[in-house]
Amino acid sequence: MDTNMITDKDRDQLAEFLGKFTDTQIFTQREINAFLDFCDLMAINAGDIIADIGEVGESLYFLLEGEAQLIVGSTLNEMVVGQIPAGEMLGEMSFFDRNPRNVRLRASKPTRLLRLPRQMYNRMRLEYPVLTVLLLEYAVISLDNLYRRTSTDVAQLNQYIYSIGK
Repeated sequence: MDTNMITDKDRDQLAEFLGKFTDTQIFTQREINAFLDFCDLMAINAGDIIADIGEVGESLYFLLEGEAQLIVGSTLNEMVVGQIPAGEMLGEMSFFDRNPRNVRLRASKPTRLLRLPRQMYNRMRLEYPVLTVLLLEYAVISLDNLYRRTSTDVAQLNQYIYSIGK
């Protein structure tokens, strides 16, 4: 897991990426650059754990490239219960409620993350309250997307299980 400073080239790519997932009428280039000043980049190898069960989230993550899996169970008895595609936020539940994680986040392929540590989030909250509001809206949308994907998966599984004998 490598942590890197954000280069000008990265900044341009990240601004374009964030512009796809936020209201650019509100979240201007200047605000995107201000937000990126609070973050760093992480390169994660396939199979690496991003955050583990039992940890309290001290960073928010934005999945720029790759994919993450949500996993329950011990490392000997793991079960994938969800997939997080690029464009989503990771770790927001434990970050905001400060409760230990009940799932493991693992990269299922080479992954790039934008990381916002709690210390920088707290600073951003004071210096750029509008960014914090936009970040919270993004977190709600990301959680909604996860809930909808998971609900669909559970519904399909139930249909499969209960339709076999008919």
